[in-house]
Amino acid sequence: MHHSTIRKVLPVGAAVLLATACSSAATTGADAGPPRSGGTLTLAVGSNPDCLDPQQVGTNAALNVGRQLVDSLTDQDSATGEIKPWLAESWETNATSTSFTFHLRSGATFSDGTPVDAPAVKTSFDGIKALGAKSLLGSGYLAAYTGSTVLDPRTVRLDFSAPSAQFLQASSTMSLGVLAPAAYRKTPDQRCQGDGLIGSGPFVFESFKQNSELVIAKRKGYAWGSSLWKHQGEAYLDKIDYKIVPEPGVRTGSLLSGQLDATTEVQPVDEAQFQGNGFTESTRPNPGVVFNLTANVTRGVLADEKVRQAVGKGVNRQEVTETVLSPNYKPATSILASTTPLYTNLSAQLAYDPAGAAALLDGDGWVPGPDGIRTKGGQRLGAKVVFAAAFNQSQSVLELIQQQLRKVGFDLAIELHTTAETLQIQQSGAYDFLWYNVTRADPDILRNQFSAKAGNRSHLPAGTPLDTALDQQAATADSAARKPGAEQAQQLIVDHAYAIPVFELTQVVASSSRAHGVSFEASSRLQLFDAWVS
Repeated sequence: MHHSTIRKVLPVGAAVLLATACSSAATTGADAGPPRSGGTLTLAVGSNPDCLDPQQVGTNAALNVGRQLVDSLTDQDSATGEIKPWLAESWETNATSTSFTFHLRSGATFSDGTPVDAPAVKTSFDGIKALGAKSLLGSGYLAAYTGSTVLDPRTVRLDFSAPSAQFLQASSTMSLGVLAPAAYRKTPDQRCQGDGLIGSGPFVFESFKQNSELVIAKRKGYAWGSSLWKHQGEAYLDKIDYKIVPEPGVRTGSLLSGQLDATTEVQPVDEAQFQGNGFTESTRPNPGVVFNLTANVTRGVLADEKVRQAVGKGVNRQEVTETVLSPNYKPATSILASTTPLYTNLSAQLAYDPAGAAALLDGDGWVPGPDGIRTKGGQRLGAKVVFAAAFNQSQSVLELIQQQLRKVGFDLAIELHTTAETLQIQQSGAYDFLWYNVTRADPDILRNQFSAKAGNRSHLPAGTPLDTALDQQAATADSAARKPGAEQAQQLIVDHAYAIPVFELTQVVASSSRAHGVSFEASSRLQLFDAWVS
C-alpha cells in the first residue's frame, strides 16, 4: 500500500495535521485543552446538496453530510489504505474475490431502533443495487453484485458474478453506507430530501432548507464507531449546521467575521488569509483519478498517438499549480493522485518538455502555419475539450493549458457545459478531450473509467494490454498481488497518452480557533465524529 503522511488518528489537542501540505496553526495546540462535548459546529459548503442520501449522491457537498449519517461495514485507514473494522468485526474473501462474508458487531442499531443485523445489511445492498444509475458511485462498486445470503443474524455473504477485489474498499465508503430496512419503504426521491433517511451513524437528519441550510444532530446512545476513530461513544458535537454558501467571497468573509466556525472549498486566492491569525487550514489531496484531459482516441487528430504524446509534453503542470492554484495543489505525477493506494510515481514521464513535443510533431509531418498552429495536409492541429465548472478554477486552468499548447502549435478549444450536459456528452462519446476528476481511494477507479468493458472514456478497442492489467488488479484483494497490474495500468495510460494528467484536486478546509478536529477520511470527505467546539 502507498504510505503518505496523512494521519487520521490525532493525539488529543494536537493541531490538525493532515495530508502532505500541513496545517498552519499553533492556536489549536495545547491551549485548546481536552475535547469537550456539546455545542454546534457551523460549517459552510459551496453548493446545495440536491440529494442527501449517501447511497445516491456523488458531490462533495452532499457526501460531506452523508458520511455523518451512515456507518459502513468497514473503514479505510487514510494513512495506509488498509481496510479496518466498523460495523463488521471481521470478514473473509474467497480465492476469486467473488464472495465476501462479513461478521457484524452486536449492539448497533439504526435511529429508528431496529438492529443492524444481517437481514438489514442484505436489504440495504439490494436497495442500492435496485437504484441502478441513480446510485452515482455505488452502482459502479456493485456492478457485478448478484445478491446477499443471510447465514445467521450476524453473518452475511455478498456475492459477485466477476472478480471484485475493489469491493472491500467500496464497503468502507458512504456510498455503500447501510440504511435501515424502513428507508426502502420510501421512494429514492423522498430519501434524497431526508424523509426516511434512517442510518445507524453518529448523527441523524434534522432539517433541510434548500439552498440555505441543513442541520444534523447527535445520535444519542451511539456506541459503535469505527475502530479508526479517536474516541468511542457518542460524537462530541450536539449539532452540525451546514450553511449553503455558493459565493467563495461570502464564505471567506463569514469565517473571518466569526459567523462561521469552518468552511470547505477555500479558494486558492483566499488561502493566505487563513494561514495563521488564529485559523487552521486542513488539506488533503483527493485520491483517485486526477484532473486530466482524457482523449477519445477515435476522434480527429487524437487518433494519432504521437499527437497525444506531444500534448502531454506541452502541458506545464508546475506552472498550472503555481499560477492558477496554490502550494496546496500538487502537479499530477500519475493518472492517480499520490493519496491513492498503489499509486506509482511517473513524474519523469510527465515532465514539461516542449522541445520533445516539437520533435514528435515535426517527425509526424505537422508543420507550423502562419498563426503558429501546425497543419498537415490541410488539417489544423487541434481538438476541443468539454468541461463542467464543478471546480471553480477549471476554466482558468484550461485557459492556461490552451496558451501552453499554442506554443507547441496545438489549438485547444474550450467548451463549458452544465454538469448534466457534460454527463450526456460523456455517455454519448461526442467529445475529443474530456476534463474531469474522480475521487476514489482504490486503483480500481482506473478500470471503472478506462476498461473497454466498463466506462471506456478513451474509446479503446477491447483486449488491449491495458484491459489485461486492469483485470489483473481486480482479481485479488491482496495488495501485493494487485500492485503489478495497478502500476502497469498507470504506466500504459500515461505512455500512450490515453489521458493527460494535470493536477491533484485538494480539499482545503479552514477552521476558526473555536473549531477543532475537523478532519478527512480516506476519500478526502469530512469526518466530523471527533470534531468539537470550544
